[in-house]
Amino acid sequence: MSNDNHGNTPAAWTAVVVAMIGFIVGGVGLMLDPISFVIFWVGVAMVVGALVLFIVMDKMGLHG
Repeated sequence: MSNDNHGNTPAAWTAVVVAMIGFIVGGVGLMLDPISFVIFWVGVAMVVGALVLFIVMDKMGLHG
């Protein structure tokens, strides 16, 4: 199974954007004073959700 997309698919881009937003949310939670672990864990959940979103979009045929 060889494709020449190299990550340039809707599934890959969507997962990367959601994961990046998750990292930003988590980082903001850690920079607050006092640290907001609720916001941090929301960011972690978003990163995990990005993986799930990628798998679902891949099964829908949006990854090459």
